[in-house]
Amino acid sequence: MINFLLAEIKAMIKGLGEMTLMLASGFSFLIRGQVNLKDLVNQMSSIGVDSLFMVSITGLSTGMVLVVQMGNQMMKMGAESYVGGIVALALSRELAPNLTAIVVAGRIGSAMAAEIGTMAVTEQIDALHTLAVSPIKYLFVPRVLATALMLPILTIFSNAIGLAGGAFVSVMQVNISLVTFKESILSTLLVRDIIGGLAKTFIFGIIIGTVGCYKGFKTYGGAEGVGKSTTSSVVLAIMLILVANYFLSVLVVNVNETFFAQ
Repeated sequence: MINFLLAEIKAMIKGLGEMTLMLASGFSFLIRGQVNLKDLVNQMSSIGVDSLFMVSITGLSTGMVLVVQMGNQMMKMGAESYVGGIVALALSRELAPNLTAIVVAGRIGSAMAAEIGTMAVTEQIDALHTLAVSPIKYLFVPRVLATALMLPILTIFSNAIGLAGGAFVSVMQVNISLVTFKESILSTLLVRDIIGGLAKTFIFGIIIGTVGCYKGFKTYGGAEGVGKSTTSSVVLAIMLILVANYFLSVLVVNVNETFFAQ
């Protein structure tokens, strides 16, 4: 048992190191401007279209459930004027960034692993090497950059539709007026709260793209190997997102206290 755990930890550390080197290599192409803009735009379009419906449902249900769970209790305490602000803060700081990232990891990260994994087992990656084409430049950079750029946009949409769903429930079910809900948001939510959440999603996007591509490149064993890579990419990406979220949240709080404390 102990040997198994040690082997798993060793493999994870090795994988994180290889992903870091892959990310550094991709960054070197990026700073030299060696990015295929057509591929980048195509990837961004694909990520947005493929994820929008799931992100919408997730954001809408989250906003509605938040109001249902806290609305009646806050009404009993005479604190209904705080419901909108609490929902807005919860969505913008944590729930929308994290849930959107998890949805994209499941939908897009797995697709990247499957696509590149299929290329790996059919020796298309080897063919790129033979043609002196870098798989990092050709496959990795556009996908990681597209995910990092699109995730904040999807999070903005998730925030907006979550607040819309919360406002609908507050009026129709909890009997909190739309004016009260809106004024609570405007008096509580600050621009830095939104920016902090969006900054985290940019990092989450890098994590999702890197893990998906890495697992794809490391695929072997035919169709069975592609399936394993797809599953492991989702599990690893979600785990890294949750771990990174803690450290990024601490960083955002410290930055706010240092530069924006009143």
